[in-house]
Amino acid sequence: MKKIIIGALMLGALTSTSALKAQKANNLSAKEKKEGWQLLFDGKTTNGWHTYLKDAASPAWKVADGALEFDVDAKKSGAPGGDIVTNGEYENYELSIDWKISEGGNSGIIFSVHEDPEFQATYLTGPEMQVLDDDKHPDGKINKHNAGDLYDLVKSEKKSVKPVGQWNTARIVKKDGHLTLWLNGVKTVETTMGTPEWDTLVANSKFKNWKGFGKYPKGHIALQDHGNKVWYRNIKIKVL
Repeated sequence: MKKIIIGALMLGALTSTSALKAQKANNLSAKEKKEGWQLLFDGKTTNGWHTYLKDAASPAWKVADGALEFDVDAKKSGAPGGDIVTNGEYENYELSIDWKISEGGNSGIIFSVHEDPEFQATYLTGPEMQVLDDDKHPDGKINKHNAGDLYDLVKSEKKSVKPVGQWNTARIVKKDGHLTLWLNGVKTVETTMGTPEWDTLVANSKFKNWKGFGKYPKGHIALQDHGNKVWYRNIKIKVL
């Protein structure tokens, strides 16, 4: 019996160690690598990202404790800010990203961003999955502006955001225009870009007169500088 107990304890310890390894941030498991996942953030540098319409990531975006952090204090001290975008462009993919927002904070994951001087901001072309402190930011009281929403277009089917200070996991699946958003394992939005339904959503939103909004099937993925501290990690993508 004693040997059985010791064996069980050893097995439990090994399982716990494996679980910890599997949970290590900014790494891909062997299974994920086999499935074609790629890291978009190495946990150490801003390699692979640049500020929109610039050559490199601005100093206000820094890496701390394995997370890509927007440093509000650095921006207040004069460091350039702005949204950062992936160097690569993507059309059909599954994106997974962890985010954590500051109290009263606002940010967003913007996709299908067409980078062109004609459009001076990422949100002029790219739809956004909202990142927000629903309880303390004013947008939390606005329909279609909550965490997990397709910003100003589609309200989340269910509320699944975690309290401020905790990590959330967002997932965006985009295939041939069909778009599905998930937050913490809960599907929040499903729609299809480039359809009459999509045109109606845009026509009923603040974007109705923005000529480039949601028009580009392929584009960059952006993380938004909305003037508040925010953290991102475990940013990974699988091209479909």
